[in-house]
Amino acid sequence: QVQLAESGGGLVQPGGSLRLSCAASGIIFSINRMGWYRQAPGKQRELVAAITGGGTTEYVDSVKGRFTISRDNAKNAVYLQMNRLKPEDTAVYYCNADITGTYPGGIKRDEYWGQGTQVTVSS
Repeated sequence: QVQLAESGGGLVQPGGSLRLSCAASGIIFSINRMGWYRQAPGKQRELVAAITGGGTTEYVDSVKGRFTISRDNAKNAVYLQMNRLKPEDTAVYYCNADITGTYPGGIKRDEYWGQGTQVTVSS
């Protein structure tokens, strides 16, 4: 069964940095787009950053120049380096990936989500 597992969240002061990691496990044939979303209390989940299999990236305007998304295809992993963090970056961050892999009924391409990791920016 394909799964995503995130790590790296925590509490950091404004201006600090954190690095989020997400690794896919299971029998995986290919991973296309990977991304990070976030959801703050009382707000809708939003795309923070995404990266295609070819390395093309996109970012929400509010994090451009501060966050960097990258991936390691050999490890089926995606990372989010977050610098110059602001209180408004506080949210639960979710990893997302478009994966072709196995499931009990055979092989399928589907969208998977991690369980989420809390990022809190506060002094």
